[in-house]
Amino acid sequence: MKKSFYGFARFLSVVCVLFSALAASHAASKNYLLYVGTYTNTGSKGIYVYRYDAKSDKVVPLGLAAETVSPSFLATAPGHKFLYAVNEVSDYKGEPSGGVTAFAIDRQTGKLKQLNEVASRGADPCYIALDKSGKYVLVANYNGGNVAAFPLSADGHIGEASSVVQDEGAVGPNKERQEKAHAHWIEASARNRFAYVADLALDRVLIYNFDASKGMLSRGETSMAAGSPDDRDFFSATLAPGSGPRHVAFSGDGNFMYALGELDSTVTVFSNDAKETYRSIQKISALPPGLPGKNDAAEIAIHPGGKFLYTSNRGDDSIAVFAIDHATGKLTFVERVPSGGKTPRNFAIDPQGMHLLVANQDSGNIVEFRIDQATGKLTGVGEVAKVPSPVCLVFVEE
Repeated sequence: MKKSFYGFARFLSVVCVLFSALAASHAASKNYLLYVGTYTNTGSKGIYVYRYDAKSDKVVPLGLAAETVSPSFLATAPGHKFLYAVNEVSDYKGEPSGGVTAFAIDRQTGKLKQLNEVASRGADPCYIALDKSGKYVLVANYNGGNVAAFPLSADGHIGEASSVVQDEGAVGPNKERQEKAHAHWIEASARNRFAYVADLALDRVLIYNFDASKGMLSRGETSMAAGSPDDRDFFSATLAPGSGPRHVAFSGDGNFMYALGELDSTVTVFSNDAKETYRSIQKISALPPGLPGKNDAAEIAIHPGGKFLYTSNRGDDSIAVFAIDHATGKLTFVERVPSGGKTPRNFAIDPQGMHLLVANQDSGNIVEFRIDQATGKLTGVGEVAKVPSPVCLVFVEE
C-alpha cells in the first residue's frame, strides 16, 4: 500500500512539473504589442507601436499607432481593448489644461483609433491610471497641482471629469522645483477605496478617499503627524524634506510602499501598519555617495516575482537594482548598470518578468536587458528600437 502511494505521489509530481513547464512555454511564446508614448516637440508624431515576442526577444516596428500631441503617459483598460493617454501640454483649447485621449486598439495591426478627448482639468498632465473597476481613469496634472477622475463608457469613450481635487500642504525646501504643488503620480488602492497621489513639491504621498460608485475624490482625515491640526496635514505618507516624490510602487501583499524621490534619487520604504497608515522604515539611495553631477530619478517598479525593485536615474543614465526582504520590506542595493542611452525616463518589465526595456528619452532609443531570476541583476541585450523622445512603455497582449 505504501509503495503504491509513493508511486502515485511521484507520478503526480512529474505531471505537475510537466504541466508547469508546458504553461511556462506557452506563456513565453506569447506575443505582445508594445506601445511607446513620446513628446512630440523633437520629431515624434505621437504613439508608436512594436510587436514584442517574449520567446525570441525580437522587437518588430509596426509604425505610428496614432498621431496625437505629446502622449507622455499611457494606460490600458482591462481586456486591452482601449488605451488612454495624457497629452502633456499647458494649453488645451485656450484653457490652462492638458488633454486626455481615448483610443480603441486594433489587436491585429496595433493601430489606435481615436475615440475622443477631453480636458485634463489641469496643466501638463504627466500620469494616467485606471481604477480597479476599470470604469474611471485617474490623472495627475503636474503644473496644475491637482488630480482628476474621469468616467469611462462601455465603448471606451472618456467623459468629462467627475472629480477634481487640488493638492494642498506646505512645500519643500527646493525653491526651483517645489515652489507650488506638483501632482506627479496617482493610483487607486488595491480595494479601490483610496487614491494615492505623489506630489513632488509637498514631499508627501497624499491619500485621498475614492468613491468608485461616483468617481469622486476627496480629502481624508487630518493627521497629527505635523504636530498640530492647524498644519492641515491631510492623511498622507511623509518623506524627508526635499525628496520630491515622483512615482510609487507597492508590494504584492500591500504591506509595503516604495516612494521614489526624484530630487534626491532615493527610495523611501513605508510599512502599512493598518488602514492605509504608512510609517517610514528606510531611506536608501539609488546612487553611490559623492557621485558628481546632477541626477533626477524617474521610474520605479517591482519585478512580478516580488523579489526585486528597479529605479531609473536621469543624469547618471543608469538603472539601479535592489533586492527586497519579503519579511521586513527593506531594500538592499544590488547593482547599478548603464541604461544604454541618455536620460532613461520610463522602463517596463515584460509580463513574464524575463526582460526589462528602458526608454531613453534624449538619445531616442529603447534598450533591452535580460533579468537574472535568482539575483535580479541585469545583462544588456542591446538597443531594440529607435524612436524620438520615448517616455512611456506599455505592454498589451495580442
